[in-house]
Amino acid sequence: MKQRTKNGLKIISNNRKARFNYFFNEFYEAGIVLKGSEVKSLREGKANISESYAIDNAGEIFLLNSHIPSYKESSYNNHDPRRNRKLLLNSREIKKLIGRVNQEGFTLIPTKLYFKKGKAKIEIAVAKGKKHHDKRQTIKKRDWNREKARYFRKSS
Repeated sequence: MKQRTKNGLKIISNNRKARFNYFFNEFYEAGIVLKGSEVKSLREGKANISESYAIDNAGEIFLLNSHIPSYKESSYNNHDPRRNRKLLLNSREIKKLIGRVNQEGFTLIPTKLYFKKGKAKIEIAVAKGKKHHDKRQTIKKRDWNREKARYFRKSS
């Protein structure tokens, strides 16, 4: 599942479902505190962040409900696949995110999990949930673009 992008990122997991369910305002890149067996599992390209989210706990940001499967070759030191993982951000960024989440009703959604220069990073977005009619509008726009592409392909 790993793929390499133009700027040297090895993408491990994308959260495609989030684009359908949320409006994104800002993106932040954060490091993740991981155990050795988690890093080995990520290097194999196994991770799922589709149902995960981030919360603040005592002035720190934690990633909840992300699934990094256990590494087969690891011994008794294996990790819990759904444990809470601390995100590494600047204190200024943490304060800004906590303020956004508490006052304005936004939520923190991970969009991408990748390796950058050998370090595991996660891209989190400050997001607002879409209503049902917004989702219908997104589906309508996607279908129209697909039909338009089909029409142009047949005409040329």
